Amino acid sequence: MRLLCLTNIARLLMASLISFSALSTFALQAQPKPDAPPAYNVKENYTKYEYRIPMRDGKKLFTAIYAPKDSSKPAPFLMVRTPYSVAPYGVDQYRETLGPSPDFERAGYIFVFQDVRGRYMSEGNFIDMTPHKEKKSASDVDESTDMFDSAEWLLKNIPHNNGRIGLWGISYPGFYVSASIIDSHPAIKAASPQAPVTDTYMNDDSYHGGAFMLAANFGFYSSFKRQENPTIKPNKWDPFEYGTKDGYEFFLNLGTLANMNKLIDKPDYVMWKDTITNDTYNDFWQSRNIAAHLKNIKTSVLTVGGWFDAEDPQGPLTTYRTIKANNPGIYNGLVMGPWVHGGWARNDGERIGMVSFAAKTSEYFQKKIIFPFFEKNLRSAANDAKGISSKPAEPFAEAHVFETGTNIWRQYPQWPPAEAKPTILYFGAAGKLSWTTAPSGAPSGTQTSYDEYVSDPAKPVPFIAYTASGVPQEYMVGDQRFASTRTDVLTYSTDVLEEDVTIAGPVKPKIFVSTSGTDSDWVVKLIDVYPSELPEPPPEKTANAANGARPKDAPGPKIQLAGYQQLVRGEPLRGKFRASFVTPQPFTPGKAEAITFTMPDVLHTFRRGHRIMVQVQSSWFPLTDRNPQVFMRIPDAKPEDFKAATQRVYRAGAMASGVEVGLIGSFSSTK
Repeated sequence: MRLLCLTNIARLLMASLISFSALSTFALQAQPKPDAPPAYNVKENYTKYEYRIPMRDGKKLFTAIYAPKDSSKPAPFLMVRTPYSVAPYGVDQYRETLGPSPDFERAGYIFVFQDVRGRYMSEGNFIDMTPHKEKKSASDVDESTDMFDSAEWLLKNIPHNNGRIGLWGISYPGFYVSASIIDSHPAIKAASPQAPVTDTYMNDDSYHGGAFMLAANFGFYSSFKRQENPTIKPNKWDPFEYGTKDGYEFFLNLGTLANMNKLIDKPDYVMWKDTITNDTYNDFWQSRNIAAHLKNIKTSVLTVGGWFDAEDPQGPLTTYRTIKANNPGIYNGLVMGPWVHGGWARNDGERIGMVSFAAKTSEYFQKKIIFPFFEKNLRSAANDAKGISSKPAEPFAEAHVFETGTNIWRQYPQWPPAEAKPTILYFGAAGKLSWTTAPSGAPSGTQTSYDEYVSDPAKPVPFIAYTASGVPQEYMVGDQRFASTRTDVLTYSTDVLEEDVTIAGPVKPKIFVSTSGTDSDWVVKLIDVYPSELPEPPPEKTANAANGARPKDAPGPKIQLAGYQQLVRGEPLRGKFRASFVTPQPFTPGKAEAITFTMPDVLHTFRRGHRIMVQVQSSWFPLTDRNPQVFMRIPDAKPEDFKAATQRVYRAGAMASGVEVGLIGSFSSTK
């Protein structure tokens, strides 16, 4: 996902894993620490070259190549295409690490890093999320042709290659993997788009359910700007100076998107303005939906994502499903782990904030999945590299997915698994949540059984319980107790579960609502409520932000796991888009209407002794921008346009609201 800043991109490509096990701190302290393995010296083992590869329209793309000094065996290419710079520049300046994990460097790949068109040292014009051209003239270019021309050049000009190319990239570079394999060059044998930006309006970087992802986009586009090229500007961005650590107050005081524009009113920031100006799913976004063009792919694909990706949980799922639908006959795999955005590459994946996954999940992925995937497709079994077997460590399923709650890796022949059966959790009176049948209540068609609250844009519901200027990654598993106590949040909960309940696949709110206004946001959150009596883990050694942890200096009392309300999945729907993201429609004040939308998938087990909770609210600030609750173009809203509104959620008879989940297995009723 492109909202990952440049420093994090560097960490994704360079950082070693962080050892972190808060739940077993005492036991670890009692054990002697093994000697750390010697650092791998890239410069001792690789020779760096720099080239300007010509494209069919005459533009040249800057490309850095690291070739193994041991050329006794032909080696495959492993390539990253990025808008974030292939620095350091100069043949005597080397990266510290080269591949998705240290195993790749020791295996002797030819590593290729390319500045994409119009960025840093590459010529041409940069276009954000380059639209793919279905029909091309001889001189037409897009990311597919740039990759095709690059592949041709590499095969002909770089010695000792084995004729096979692999592609990988995380976040925005993940988009370039997807775009590069359309009508793919026959030498591309393996591709891994990881957290790929895919359809930026549809639950991706820019909009979720038609609601603008305010804090993340402002943080990104206030730093990621147009640039003159070629350039070797420093490989860092100048972060925006908020002047405060309290993002909630910062954005609330600014009030409107128009006021935010004034802070970055320069030509370099045109991408920010494009993002907020195009507030419907119009041609601007549709032309940038790379998923619509994922066809004629002839390579094996392994798409990777994180269940708790604060920036782009939907991109990997959309990419996997679209490739599967359009490209029969190829291997098309999916990996979803318990990670934040790119977490599998920059931390050990053992925990996010207060939530532990009881294992170094990133290490499992690196050794058991991603390295065997590329080895299997880019080498023959007889061509082992330096004694490292190229045979997969285990049979390759189509879906490798981590089940949170039980903390188990699962393998399925497809995703979602066929055994996941759609089942609805219904809202009931007195905040009850129940299975199987709609609760009894008012006669069918009447509107007397409902819950209501007042949504005031002047006092929006925050998305975290502490102050931060950006989007802390841990919010994806954050404690929701602060929201449960607000009068503008509806809370529904099951009784204590008598046995485990496992859900898999998309989460689909199906609710009946009305508003006294003419527009409204509807935020639905699925929550795992921990037992009220639960042993506390030993104190964490650190609260490392790279692990998505809650900052150590966050204000407020210490978080207790007993009674913790862990967010499992949450998403907004901007109500005016309930029928179409292209053509918004106002609400009729007081009229009940059905709203259905789809959240990104989950694989989660609510353990025996826990409870399942659903919360409904009408703001989530400043994660999303405020809705004036008046039907209008929100980028044009003035302070006086924002109005309080009374919201109702109906829960009986023909208007029984609930949330549909994919239920695995059977279970008895809760008590």
